[in-house]
Amino acid sequence: MPVTIHPTAIVNEAAKLGEDVRIGPFCTVGPNVVIDDRVTLHSHVVIEGHTSLGADSEVFPFAVLGCPPQHTRFAREASTLEIGHHCVIREHVTMHPGTAIDSMRTVVGNHGLFLVASHVAHDCVVGDHAIFANNASLGGHAQIGSHVMMGGFATVQQWCRVGDHAMVASQTAVDSDVIPFGIAVGNRACLTGINVIGLGRRGFSEDSITALRGLYRTLFRGDGVFGDRLVAARAAFAENDEAAQVFEFLDSAGRNGVCQAAQRQGV
Repeated sequence: MPVTIHPTAIVNEAAKLGEDVRIGPFCTVGPNVVIDDRVTLHSHVVIEGHTSLGADSEVFPFAVLGCPPQHTRFAREASTLEIGHHCVIREHVTMHPGTAIDSMRTVVGNHGLFLVASHVAHDCVVGDHAIFANNASLGGHAQIGSHVMMGGFATVQQWCRVGDHAMVASQTAVDSDVIPFGIAVGNRACLTGINVIGLGRRGFSEDSITALRGLYRTLFRGDGVFGDRLVAARAAFAENDEAAQVFEFLDSAGRNGVCQAAQRQGV
């Protein structure tokens, strides 16, 4: 199918457009943009910079993708924003490219759903099947795993990580790493348990969920210091695949430490 461009859209001749791309009224597409097959841009979408957008994605009015990052040291370097296929990007979403102080890349995975006014900052990495509710925002260099749910107005501080299958509740401020499969709630964020409902919806077995709940209790509800509890957990859950993913995440913890459990909360 041929490309369809509304007469009021401004699309640079150097932009690379796949088959059956539809560009609506008053959109702007810059010269270094690559748009794959069957992408739809509704009206007033701006895509600039070295930005690529994967096949079968849909971008709604007033989204701005690939404009310069909000960083005082950005010097117009040719950094990239790479967005995967089958993404839905709703109104007023902003995503920025990387910077020279990190990897020069911002990467957004496949099948993402980014609701109104959510934001992906420079040098972030977002996995597949992520959901960002309205106004959810990432600071620079954040790493978000696959199948992560970010609630409305949730924020993740610079350089923090959120593991696969985790949930960050509405209006939560994350300033330390959130383990895979966990739920983080509050300002500042605390763990309140395992994302049982989300895991059930994704087909995790009852045995796997039960094991993760036991791991959580050992790591975050047991006696003694965290290091001792981690040793005990490694021994108790040595053969569990999901536990191995949590241990790997903990072993690579960065500058912000690991989000801990709230006081007097159950699993």
